[in-house]
Amino acid sequence: MNFPDEWTQEEYLANKIALEKNGVKVLLVDTILTPIEKANSVVYNPFELKNEPKGSVFVFYCDSGKATLNRLKEYKEKFPDHICISLRGGRGYWRKNMTVRDEQ
Repeated sequence: MNFPDEWTQEEYLANKIALEKNGVKVLLVDTILTPIEKANSVVYNPFELKNEPKGSVFVFYCDSGKATLNRLKEYKEKFPDHICISLRGGRGYWRKNMTVRDEQ
């Protein structure tokens, strides 16, 4: 799979289902110490993230998505064994009731 620099919330939710079916771990990474309601996220901790399985996907978010997109190159250098993506629109555009269906 070819990974873009950004995913929308809908792309994140759909790709998380598809990738985890194939054994790929997908983590929503909180870089601002503000969790998103109804979303399972982990706090940005480079030491802990480096221990995640190789090939895991890290989707970083901030308030607007701009800071994480600007820092994406830094994240990719810091985690060369993982896929790094920014959440488009960040926490501000997250819709807590949005869901996607698992298309078999």
